[in-house]
Amino acid sequence: MAGRERYYVGFNLVRGIGPARLRMLIDAFGDVERAWHAPADALYRAGLDRRSLENLLETRARVDLDREVRRVAAVGAHILTWEDEGYPKLLAEIPDPPPVLYVRGELKPEDAWAVAVVGTRRASTYGREVTRRLVSVLAQSGVTIVSGLARGVDAVAHQTALEAGGRTIAVLGCGIDLVYPPEHRELARRIAAQGALVSEYPLGTQPEPGNFPPRNRIISGLSLGVVITEAGRDSGALITADYAAEQGRDVFAVPGSILSAGCAGTNRLIQDGAKPVLDAADILQELNLTMVAEQKEARQALPTTETEALILAHLSAEPVHVDDLTRAVGLPVAQVTSTLALMELKGMVRQVGGMKYVAA
Repeated sequence: MAGRERYYVGFNLVRGIGPARLRMLIDAFGDVERAWHAPADALYRAGLDRRSLENLLETRARVDLDREVRRVAAVGAHILTWEDEGYPKLLAEIPDPPPVLYVRGELKPEDAWAVAVVGTRRASTYGREVTRRLVSVLAQSGVTIVSGLARGVDAVAHQTALEAGGRTIAVLGCGIDLVYPPEHRELARRIAAQGALVSEYPLGTQPEPGNFPPRNRIISGLSLGVVITEAGRDSGALITADYAAEQGRDVFAVPGSILSAGCAGTNRLIQDGAKPVLDAADILQELNLTMVAEQKEARQALPTTETEALILAHLSAEPVHVDDLTRAVGLPVAQVTSTLALMELKGMVRQVGGMKYVAA
């Protein structure tokens, strides 16, 4: 990226310039560096409103971008942007993914096999035990656990993943240099050592209430599916479920007592079409994660072929029947089906029923 991450960091400091406006500016000027240095009249003509333009000009005059990048390194974090090969591919698929991720720890290719586990901050004994049982099996199966480091279900999910020897990712609603809640500082340290802490917010950003709903789109965006283990009717975990549904990700919910207010949200999700979860196998089978270890090994050992590339070019999030795919790629059906079987093992595609496939 030749040092262009500092311009992404710069734009991330400007109020009023989010993913959509930044994409507009990059399209207008060709790359992020030229957009950062563009004159005011050109920025205005490109579509930047007056208030955002004033904020950008003020930030450009005030901020030393190289110093900002050094500050990130000084807190033990690094930067990933849209341009980086290491930017999570699942997250890149969502509408308006964050242009910048601040990361403590390491995001790895195997985190493509990730499931989010979230729920109420006021977890009951039932909610905690259900979370432990599900996460323990998922983590031992090679699935990365994504959550939000909050009190209650989130903390139990992270802790259980760590205890099972698995990977876990915590998405923060504050700057990567802060930990909220503060009593999770040691948990955050362990997560960074055995996974990653991730934030889209600049250094020093305080954990204000308005930061948490947007961060939930990253939790679901990093994951193949979202599991809500316990949630009341007004739980913030339901926002994550909404984002997951909008992003085309599977939503799972653990049923609870109809007499418990703490289970009203999960029960309602099931009524609305979420997949009920009775054990971890329900999640693993639905997401085709029953052979994650084999998929990881296959992805490392078997290179992508021209046939695989051709098939992938004709797949998206919309299911395609194998007969339609065969006609589209112009190859023998036996070759297409055998390649699809191998690609499924490698975690590149998923069969969603009725001989229909989507890109994974």
